[in-house]
Amino acid sequence: MEKEIVLITGCSGRIGFRCAEKFSPEFRVLGADVFLVGHLPGIELIGIDLGSKKNLQEGLSIIKERFGNKIASVIHLAAYYSFTKGHWGEYERITINGTKNLLEGLLKDFEVGQFIFSSTMLVHAPCKKGEKINEQSPVVPTWNYPKSKVITEKLIHDKLHGKFPYVIFRIAGVYDDGCHSIPLSNQIQRIYEKQLEGHLFSGDPSHGAAFIHMDDLIAAIYSAVKKRKELPPELVLLLGEPETMSYDEIQREISKLLFGKAWKTWSVPKPLAKIGAWGMQILPFFKKGFIQPWMIDIADDHYELDITNAKKYLNWQPKHHLRETIPLWINQLKREPVAWYDANKLKFPPNFFKGGRGKN
Repeated sequence: MEKEIVLITGCSGRIGFRCAEKFSPEFRVLGADVFLVGHLPGIELIGIDLGSKKNLQEGLSIIKERFGNKIASVIHLAAYYSFTKGHWGEYERITINGTKNLLEGLLKDFEVGQFIFSSTMLVHAPCKKGEKINEQSPVVPTWNYPKSKVITEKLIHDKLHGKFPYVIFRIAGVYDDGCHSIPLSNQIQRIYEKQLEGHLFSGDPSHGAAFIHMDDLIAAIYSAVKKRKELPPELVLLLGEPETMSYDEIQREISKLLFGKAWKTWSVPKPLAKIGAWGMQILPFFKKGFIQPWMIDIADDHYELDITNAKKYLNWQPKHHLRETIPLWINQLKREPVAWYDANKLKFPPNFFKGGRGKN
């Protein structure tokens, strides 16, 4: 029996590559991306630039000609993302218009059994500590990344309503066994290097954000594809770990594992924190920091997720937890600091290779 087709956009990214690995034994996987890197046996790679309508149309024509017009599931992961403020033109060009053009091309020439879109929990307004966010909680995006997702979610609803089924995943921050989470790896770096910045926080340290392990995310996507004929035609699901570690809890855990002692975190008034963050970004005699002035305004945001619906519809719940994974990262960092910094794309400080810190 011929394998059904799964089309993955953004297949060269971390999530896309892992999806391709997961689906390739059972499905014929078509991987689309603007940069085609990596190789997996049995996966067909198609160069597609979502930001170019012409290129996208050409790519879809190649898919139709070579593989036919029936696709079991489209897993749409390609999007624009940046931790620097602004860039709305890129969000609009790639995430919003790229998705619009993709949907129009699929509706015109393909029979699609399911469309999956990777959104973010950040489309929701943060909650109070002790409360939980569910899919009906207020949608109040506060910066360009979640704003682009909200617009694209509505676009998907408007385009696909009554046409073919879709699932929108509002995903927590993703990490894996090697960390590969920009905010978490930078938090570890600040403590490991004993930076003054690592002791300062411009929000309530008892607040935190929800996260999800890569393996659990892939399992949820896989379950959605396998159950696609049983799911409601329009479905929005939050994905993340139901317990949220606070910023201070993470700080203390990292310090305990690195140095065997507690780490003191002080709250800094937001105006002062903004001046400090601005100085770290602009002034030449400061090392450029990860924290940027615009991040100060959302430092108090707290996210705890109610994943009842993901359990109900996908028979899914996380098998990993951030609290249990942090020790794995710290052991890796202590054992091979250079490799850990490289893997997480962290900059080495000037004194990194002094005193044995950078030696394996």
